[in-house]
Amino acid sequence: MAAFHKLTAAKVKSAKPGKYSDGAGLWLHKRQDGGAQWVLRVTVHGRRREMGLGRLSDVSLKEAREAADRWRALVRAGKDPIKERERQRREAAKEDHTLASVAVEAFEARKAELKGDGKAGRWFTPLELHILPKLGKVPVEDIDQRDIKNTLAPIWHSKADTARKAMNRLNITLKHAAAMGLDVDMQATEKAKALLGKTRHKAQNIPAMPWQEVPAFYESLSDGTVTHLALRLLILTGLRSKPIRFCRLDEIEGDVWTVPAENMKSLKDQESDFRVPLSREALDVIEQAKPLAKNGYLFPNMRRGVISDATMSALMKRRGLDARPHGFRSSFRTWCAEATDTPDNVAEAALAHVTGTKVSRAYNRTDLLELRRPLMARWADHVTGKNVSEVIRIA
Repeated sequence: MAAFHKLTAAKVKSAKPGKYSDGAGLWLHKRQDGGAQWVLRVTVHGRRREMGLGRLSDVSLKEAREAADRWRALVRAGKDPIKERERQRREAAKEDHTLASVAVEAFEARKAELKGDGKAGRWFTPLELHILPKLGKVPVEDIDQRDIKNTLAPIWHSKADTARKAMNRLNITLKHAAAMGLDVDMQATEKAKALLGKTRHKAQNIPAMPWQEVPAFYESLSDGTVTHLALRLLILTGLRSKPIRFCRLDEIEGDVWTVPAENMKSLKDQESDFRVPLSREALDVIEQAKPLAKNGYLFPNMRRGVISDATMSALMKRRGLDARPHGFRSSFRTWCAEATDTPDNVAEAALAHVTGTKVSRAYNRTDLLELRRPLMARWADHVTGKNVSEVIRIA
């Protein structure tokens, strides 16, 4: 034991710059600049290894001896203490890089690309509901195709679209982890798809009302309530429900309604607002709704905010209809094809659909507003029963 514990706390404190042995490979190195650190020297597989055990200001003599004992035990077991410490650090880092934490980082990094900074929650929700409850605490580097397959199998066929979105978000998260320098399997999602097999689910379009039946339905929306007026404006403009529900009076100037980009479902690279030409009938509906407006919103909820996304659908469901509000976009588009000679690009522009390549859109920046004006006026005439049997030609 004479070779052990050569130093004392007093000697450690008073020692001048130099190297001092405590025995069995533990050394104290005091530098000229006043700093000092503990070093353990060992021999592993015939190689001399020297590992730092921390600064004297952080590690006491007792703590240095305890640490040295632990690492010497590894040497006796034939292990390299430096490599073992690095392995332990990697394992600890894995715990910090769980799938949940990396998913949040990936979401934050993509927010600028998402509509409204992703506040609606639609990007993160598939992960949050279907992936993270089972795999959120697993280190992202440990995720493999079997984990993914077992997690998504319950909804792979019954909720195919949701499962597809969850798989997509997970793949993006794994790519983000790789960009962080983590060792992840970039093929894990593709392998999982192979294990899950082709989904048996068949996508179904939202039920739409035949365009010939729209005038009768429009006429039935006659009680002047917020819901009836909102549905009328939705039909007349061919828009989705969100821009209708969040329509503000200050967005309307003359016969043009400028819908903010954040209220439009569009591709990532489409950032401009969307102008809607308002027919005389649409302007009349807006005038009827103005007395009901609250806090600037044309279609407010009775309590606060705006009418919910389900309000208009509920009305149609109560009437026993299969069609839903979103289906009126299909009604309009089919009417364009069957009852008019409207060019496809004009009809698609009326629905705010992005057409053409990214390059062609960069050069062709018109929203075809003036060509859409007569089209929407004709659609209003059809909806109000003024030209039910007329075949319309749009230049």
